[in-house]
Amino acid sequence: MSMRLISERQDRKRELGPWLRYGASSAAVTAAALAGASAVDADSAWYRSLRKPLWQPPSRVFGAVWTPLYATIAYAAGHALGTAQERRQRTRLATSLAVNLTLNAGCNWLFFGLRSPKAGLAGTVLLNLSNAELIHRTDQTDPAAARTLLPYAAWCAFATALSRAIARQNSGPGQPA
Repeated sequence: MSMRLISERQDRKRELGPWLRYGASSAAVTAAALAGASAVDADSAWYRSLRKPLWQPPSRVFGAVWTPLYATIAYAAGHALGTAQERRQRTRLATSLAVNLTLNAGCNWLFFGLRSPKAGLAGTVLLNLSNAELIHRTDQTDPAAARTLLPYAAWCAFATALSRAIARQNSGPGQPA
C-alpha cells in the first residue's frame, strides 16, 4: 500500500512539473511585459515631438508583435527548463531568462521613463547581448526552444535599429532627446 502511495505522489510531481515550469515562465514573462508596458506613453507630448524615421511602424503594431513574442519566450523557457538535465543548467537558464526579462522591461523605462532615446538605445543594445546569451544557453539545453527565440531576437534587433534612428534624429541642439 505505501509503495503505491509513493508511486502516485511521484506521478503527480511529474504531472505538475510542466504546469509549474510553464506557469512560472508565463508569470515571469507577463510581469516583464506589464512592467515594460507601464512605462510606454506613445501619446505623450514628448514622444510625439520626437522625429522618427519613416519606416517606424504605427504604435498599434508593437502590441500586435509583442504579444506572440512574449508567448514564445514563455513557451521556450518552460520547455527548455524541462529538458535541462542538471540543476546547475536549469539555474543558469533561469538566471539568463530573468536578466533578459529585466532588460526587456527596462528598455521602455530607459526610453520613455527617462525620456531619453540614447538611454533607450543603450538598453536595447544590452537586450540584444542578453538575447544572444539566452539563445546560446537555451540551445545547450533545448535547440528547438532556442530556435523559438529567434523571432524575438530579430524584433529586438529591429527595435535597436529604430532606437538608433530616433536617437540620431533627435540628438542635435534644441531637440527633445
